[in-house]
Amino acid sequence: MFDPDLQPSSDRGHLLTEQSNQRSSRLDQLDTLALVQLFADEDRRPQEAVAAVAPALAQAVDAVADRLRAGGRLFYLGAGTSGRLGVLDAAECPPTFCSDPQQVQGVLAGGSAALLRSSEGLEDIEAAGRADLEERGFSTKDCLVGIAAGGTTPYVRGGLAFAKSIGALAIAMACVPTEQAPLPCDIDIRLLTGPELLTGSTRMKAGTATKLALNTLSTAVMVKLGKVYGNRMVDVAASNSKLVDRSLRIMRDLAGVERERGLTLLEEAGGSVKLALLMAAAGLSVDQAKALLQQHDQQLRPALAACGAQLAEA
Repeated sequence: MFDPDLQPSSDRGHLLTEQSNQRSSRLDQLDTLALVQLFADEDRRPQEAVAAVAPALAQAVDAVADRLRAGGRLFYLGAGTSGRLGVLDAAECPPTFCSDPQQVQGVLAGGSAALLRSSEGLEDIEAAGRADLEERGFSTKDCLVGIAAGGTTPYVRGGLAFAKSIGALAIAMACVPTEQAPLPCDIDIRLLTGPELLTGSTRMKAGTATKLALNTLSTAVMVKLGKVYGNRMVDVAASNSKLVDRSLRIMRDLAGVERERGLTLLEEAGGSVKLALLMAAAGLSVDQAKALLQQHDQQLRPALAACGAQLAEA
């Protein structure tokens, strides 16, 4: 709803995400097939944008992994689409990697209600970004990824400034060049997807690039933390029928364990695929396997090497 008392911000027309895309100047006149083909063609840009920032993403992965290894947490902070994407990525970590739900958190301006109902006006409150982090006990040990497609969101800027001020790791993720919208941060990730086909609608290419970058960041961090063996999610939480089946197939492919034996091992291991794999490969009891993983920081590969066991590299 329009608020007549709301003061407009300064002209943002210079921002890359606000500029007009000349390829779509006749968008409303295209036939359906041409419309769809244009969208498909432009959607190559997000992948190119993520590839272009690989060094910055790699730097972020290593820095976040170091903090999480030392007991810190990762927070995504954003408003609107940017915030929702952060919440989505954070929510996928526990079922995929059996991570503590507190380890990776998404913080959205307006809270959970803003997931379903747009609350974009809340992004204009710079102090709210800091307040939402303080409410969650954000500290110097933690990491913040401030996500703002246009790079000017006060809510995100406030959160990043707070993170920097206390010595936490501050990572900015935006879709405009740094010179157009500098943000306080230690690592600057700029996903330059260009003007949107629907002018200013950053839920499109900018949102897609952001999702790709977050996928890369969180998954690579979890790889660094030993949540993966080869390309298998050995810390998956077997919490539904699909994931139990995936767990059993992982055990079959890596340890040669058939389904019936796999179910028994999985039950003995309390649903932990990693533990069940170590038991199967090394012939260990549950307690022995737990102790060995504990000695090796829950990393399966070094635990296997320590007892002379190995798994297939499937």
